[in-house]
Amino acid sequence: MAAAALVAVLLPQAQAERSEPRSTRTSTAMATLTELRQDRIPGTAWATDPRTGQMVVTADTTVTGDTWDTLETTVRTLGEDVARLQRSPGELRLFAEGGDAIFAGSGRCSLGFNVTTEDGTPGFLTAGHCGVIAAQWSDQQDGDPIATVQEAVFPGEGDFALLTYDDPATAPESVVDIGDNRFVPIDRAADAEIGQQVFRMGSTTGLFDGQVTGLEATVNYPEGTVTGLIQTTVCAEPGDSGGSLFTEDGAAVGLTSGGSGNCDSGGVTFFQPVTTALAAVNAQL
Repeated sequence: MAAAALVAVLLPQAQAERSEPRSTRTSTAMATLTELRQDRIPGTAWATDPRTGQMVVTADTTVTGDTWDTLETTVRTLGEDVARLQRSPGELRLFAEGGDAIFAGSGRCSLGFNVTTEDGTPGFLTAGHCGVIAAQWSDQQDGDPIATVQEAVFPGEGDFALLTYDDPATAPESVVDIGDNRFVPIDRAADAEIGQQVFRMGSTTGLFDGQVTGLEATVNYPEGTVTGLIQTTVCAEPGDSGGSLFTEDGAAVGLTSGGSGNCDSGGVTFFQPVTTALAAVNAQL
């Protein structure tokens, strides 16, 4: 009886002692994960699944050695209900070679969505990393400029640019040209939702679709860190930058920023939310 009583007393104590180290390990792992995110490791992206609060960490093929080991160990310690680590093919990069193609010197990008500025001037949105490399853009290779950059954000809190058409009489339509003389009317801007099916149009690869997998993503490109992006399974390639991310029923959702992989093997692509860009430049669709 005495032995049984001793076991009854010690068992809860032993369980408590075992749980305390686990709690300590979890706290340490969370602190480590926070530090790793703040370190802005090139080749990593950090997004949140708002349905579960889970942190989704994406690492490309350049993240190796001790850095990968630390990420893997930290996420495993936290558990799948807190964080998930995934490997992305290729390298995270900007899709900035060059809807419809726009050109500036050797640069090639894609037009996102036509807008009207606060004073009624016609213009369009594209990627900020396109807007910072040239002040004027054309709709033809080596052609005369048709639009001028008014504002561009990259890197930092977004990847978007506002250009206004040089001819104030321009009356662009609010549509996405998806090829073969087909157009998707765009009648509103909307925030992305986890699991949502979205379509991406770009001047290099054309039309592809996928799903939204993360929001408020932080992406550490070699050229700088960008925050507040949408993470998706849609593929993209250089030249698709700035292109339209939209829904089948005509909602403008994002502007192509960058990612990894390609449209043969697939990959991860990030987008600038349209609603944030519109608010920042005081424009509307």
